[in-house]
Formats: sequence, structure tokens, C-alpha cells
Amino acid sequence: MIWKLIDSGLNPGMYNMDFDLMLAQSLKANEAILRLYGWKPYCISLGANQSEDSLNIEKVINDKLDFVKRPTGGRAILHAQELTYSVMYPSNKNFSLSDLYKQVNLALKKGLSLFDEKLKKVGLEHTEPHFPSFYKEEKSAVCFAVSSRNEINYEGKKLVGSAQRNLGNVFLQHGSILCGDYHKKIVEYLNLQKISIDEISNEMDNTTTDLKEILKYKIGIEKLKSSIKTGFEDHFGFSFYHWEKEFDLALSQA
Repeated sequence: MIWKLIDSGLNPGMYNMDFDLMLAQSLKANEAILRLYGWKPYCISLGANQSEDSLNIEKVINDKLDFVKRPTGGRAILHAQELTYSVMYPSNKNFSLSDLYKQVNLALKKGLSLFDEKLKKVGLEHTEPHFPSFYKEEKSAVCFAVSSRNEINYEGKKLVGSAQRNLGNVFLQHGSILCGDYHKKIVEYLNLQKISIDEISNEMDNTTTDLKEILKYKIGIEKLKSSIKTGFEDHFGFSFYHWEKEFDLALSQA
């Protein structure tokens, strides 16, 4: 298995989602890809099955935010102060979809522990909510309102949110490593009826955390990228193959 690494920098929402899909659809049977990226402008992404009616689109546009549909499931995320990752992996190699979810999060956990020793306390969520019931609640409009099994948390609060999709021959997984608290502003862009913005804000305060809140200093994204890279190499037991020419070609075609 050849692992390739892409650091594609800051890009608009549609670009980021199209690039993930393009990489997944063109993946070879003997390779896997880790992509690290960010969002410019800040962007709200909705899960594949989430209606745009849940968003106040006028306010999103007036505040000069971007918005996009993800090819994966889950609920709304405001991508801002974060490092986003995506993994493309052949579906016929080694892991089931749920196995890959756990292994990727273990690799992220290793990378976070390398970033700062305090993050050795991060763990994987052991419980799974009853999603059919949860999705009936208005707070379910926010991705970070609940943790799924094997997502990364710190002292019981969600630190990394992830989503997956089986594309036939390829598994696509991507997620957000929270580096600041700007993601909590998502509540300002939701169309809510029975529950108030304050209620969801309080819910997110109780259920999420971020690296800056934990470590009490501004997060260096380049150091974080390097730590995540090494975490993947250590956990999966390989060295990344760097692909400058292939990356340029993929970037131009996205």
C-alpha cells in the first residue's frame, strides 16, 4: 500500500468537496491518500441528506461566508479555526468502513499526542447515540452537538468530528480538528423554531472543546500538520510518498 500526502492549503467549500471526491474516484487499488486542508472563506458545510432549509442563507451570504453540501453524512459545521483532514482508502483492503473510522481516529490521536504531551489524554468515544431519536431534536442540526462511537474527545468533549461514505471501491472519510471556538457561531446561521440559539450554544459549550481551549495558546497549523503526518506514519507503519507533480495535476483538475 502506497500512502500519498496532499497539503492543499486554504480553498473555497465547493473546491474542497470536489477535490475530495475527485481524489476518491481516481484512487488506485494499491494506494491511500491523506489530504490536509483549510477553508477560505470560512464555510458552512451540510451533510449530504441535510436540507438547505436548515440554514439562514441570506445571513450566510451577508456575512460573506461560503456554504456547501458534503458528499458524506452528518449535520452542519462551520469550518473556520480548524485543520481539516480527508482519507481515501480502497474498500477491498484490510478494513471495513467502521474499522477504518477507528483506525484513522487512532492515527489522529497519535498525531495530537505528538503535537503536545497534554493531548495524550485524548480518547475515543465508547458510546453511540440513538441517531433516529437524536435527529428528531432541533439540536441535531449541529454536527458537534453529539459524539459518535470512536470519535476523538478530550475529557468527555468532542474535539474532532468526522464523517464517512462508501463510494463503492473507495472509502472516503473527512473531518475537522478544532483549533479554536469559532465553529460555535454555527448557531447564528440556523433556522430554529422550538429551541433557542442560547440553548444550542450552551449545548455546544458542554459537548465540544478545541485545541486552543485545552492548551491555552494559539495553535500552529504547520506544526499540527507535521504532527498528524507523523501520527499516521507511526500508527499505520509506513512513510508517506510525496507527490509534487501528481499533486499539481490533481489540483489543476479539481
